[in-house]
Amino acid sequence: MSTTMSVSMTTVAESASVQDYLARGQEMSQAAAARRAIMRAKKFDTIAVHGMYDMREALANQGSILEPAFLSPAQHFENSNHMEVALAYQMPSWTYSRIANPTLHYLEETLALLEGYGYAGEVSACVTGSGMSAIFMATNPFLVVTPASSRSNGHGSYPMNFVTSAKCYGGTFMLFSRYAAERGVEVRWVRDPLDVNEWASKMDANTRFVFGEMPSNPGLGMFDLAAVADLAHAHGVPLIVDATVATPALMRPLQHGADIVVHSVSKAMASSGFAIAGALVARHDLPSRVGSDEMRANFAIYTKLLPFRDHGPALSPFNALMTLNDLRTLRPKLDQMSRGAMQVANFLADHPAVAEVSYPGLASTPGHDVAARYMWLADGADDYGQEVNRYGYLLSFTVKDDAQAARRVFDNLQMVWRATDLGRIKSVATIPAISTHQQQGEAGRNLGGVSGNLIRLSIGAEHPADIIADLDQALWAGRR
Repeated sequence: MSTTMSVSMTTVAESASVQDYLARGQEMSQAAAARRAIMRAKKFDTIAVHGMYDMREALANQGSILEPAFLSPAQHFENSNHMEVALAYQMPSWTYSRIANPTLHYLEETLALLEGYGYAGEVSACVTGSGMSAIFMATNPFLVVTPASSRSNGHGSYPMNFVTSAKCYGGTFMLFSRYAAERGVEVRWVRDPLDVNEWASKMDANTRFVFGEMPSNPGLGMFDLAAVADLAHAHGVPLIVDATVATPALMRPLQHGADIVVHSVSKAMASSGFAIAGALVARHDLPSRVGSDEMRANFAIYTKLLPFRDHGPALSPFNALMTLNDLRTLRPKLDQMSRGAMQVANFLADHPAVAEVSYPGLASTPGHDVAARYMWLADGADDYGQEVNRYGYLLSFTVKDDAQAARRVFDNLQMVWRATDLGRIKSVATIPAISTHQQQGEAGRNLGGVSGNLIRLSIGAEHPADIIADLDQALWAGRR
């Protein structure tokens, strides 16, 4: 069910019945806020298991202990007054699954609670059909054309730019390149995201937002979240962080000053591989030079009820349910997969056929100190007696010699799957230069540090010894 929003009610009749529905909407919103406050006091794992679905919700759904899948695309209304108030966004409703849906609502609330874990402010979420649709919906509202009447010269074009790390997923690189080619928006690429001065040098009065991916895919690049957030806020713009690889189990950027967090939920949060989904999670009252007061007050809900409604990148309720089921064990899975990845990274770092390994947990990887500052297992002290760093399941390595040697290694994998995927319960590898980052071209790959002999490796939940054995035989086979 959607969250209410302050919008114009000029078309709503002022009848007694309408006022009854307005009052009912306020009661529903207050009840949800009370339930949310209860869950915010729970531990991370409890939130992941229960979310906002409690016994009261269950009794309204024939006693189902698990969140139901609402597959019908549309909601039935009691009467015309109920419909009018709901469609004016003045009471919680779902209306139509392109706008909202009860199953999606359970997922959105859970993600907002997990991403906001330990953060004092209010947080809301909007789930989408994929990670790329989440990135589009998180960035597009800031790239609006300013009306001519408010431009400094009163006419002509109004320059706008955004600042982003060049170390990012290939789909993100291509979307941002299309913003430049099709809209004339200037994309200011940060070549070295660890260099705070480079970030600062690219922001100015025409910057609309700042974007960074951490850890980045596939190079595992890092940046100083708090420092870049401070720079963005000094310019009155939001910091948007793609934290797909970390998930809320290992890093929650809102705690460090970020304003919007995007995820390809299809990855570790839906680790079984049965669903594709995305999400944007935003703190309330974020900075922006453009947009309405409603957009700044609650970006996720504004996006959901207006631009998201119009663009239509809705998530399937079935995919939402599959994701909810995987989320329940997110933290222990990320702990296990991270520990396995650490073992694999150490093995690869010592292998004679490997030139270089990028993994945030290795002291030899640039940005290790930054990763150690921001990447912590949620509630790790409950398991280990002290807080512990965990660096995720993703790593990359370059094969000695050339791209053909990397292909031979890749082709000789016998257990690790060859696919353009990551975050799975099963280990998966790809060569980004010929897959996820192929279309951005050689110049774009050079900008992002993606070489032809680089293999990206996503560590699953298999025993690390078996993963290492497969990699070892493939690496030796690749040298023949």
